[in-house]
Amino acid sequence: MEDFNELAAFMRVAHERNFTRAAAQLGMSQSALSRMVRALEARMGVPLLTRTTRSVAPTEAGERLLSSIGPRLREIEAELESLRAMTDRPAGSVRITTTDYAANEYVWPRVQTLLHQYPEIKIELVYDYGLSDLVADGYDIGVRLGDQVAKDMIAMRIAPDMTMSIVGSPEYLASRIVAKTPQDLTRHNCINLRLPTMNSLLAWELSKGRRELQVRVEGQLTFNNVYQMVEAALGGFGLAYVPKKLVEPHVEAGRLAWVLEDWFPTFVGHHVYYPSRHKSSRAVELVVDALKAGFTGRTR
Repeated sequence: MEDFNELAAFMRVAHERNFTRAAAQLGMSQSALSRMVRALEARMGVPLLTRTTRSVAPTEAGERLLSSIGPRLREIEAELESLRAMTDRPAGSVRITTTDYAANEYVWPRVQTLLHQYPEIKIELVYDYGLSDLVADGYDIGVRLGDQVAKDMIAMRIAPDMTMSIVGSPEYLASRIVAKTPQDLTRHNCINLRLPTMNSLLAWELSKGRRELQVRVEGQLTFNNVYQMVEAALGGFGLAYVPKKLVEPHVEAGRLAWVLEDWFPTFVGHHVYYPSRHKSSRAVELVVDALKAGFTGRTR
């Protein structure tokens, strides 16, 4: 059990790349956590973490331990949670990787009742526009658009199809040329979205009939949050490529206007997903059920 605890401590530090955050999540002091990791390194006879004043990162040996032992430890933890659920109230932490829009629109509204009903369940929402590896990155479930979910995952739809849109404020549009084709976007100040894991900017995917295009745009502003993009568009700083549902109230109120509306693409709606070979805890099952329950079955 001592080895198990030390391995679990090392995994948390390696994932968080920070002793302070890892200690808070594990409910222990930073010094106690550091001693556990050093004890594991002493028994292994090799450093597992590289420590500097600003960051913590796994060594080559640490990365090997993470990839080989990490998935097995998570399976053990999930099985223990499942066994506890047979006699106790559902409990435990559920880590979810998703985007800010999906979290605000679908995840958070649907788990609030669950959290009140089961106080022992803890939920951690991590916003990430990259496609995280659930197992390697220590997540229990993910929420992404349907065509972004890997084929080896168990996935269930929780939302209707999503249409993307391009918007700008009337003040901004009055001072610019009218965009009649996607190519005209290169002459506009466009607000970009950063994709962290791909180290690139989101291409604006557009479609009209059978024609599909990806446009790389440029502008003064880049965010990793669609809500900041909307605020920037409202402030007249340029065009934003964001979910249509998110900005419809602003368009109806005259604060924003559609641009190239006949090129708006529609994507398969958001799904909740998890590894097919992963044993889920009762807490994870309840969260998944809550997310599914909020979907009426309509795709549009």
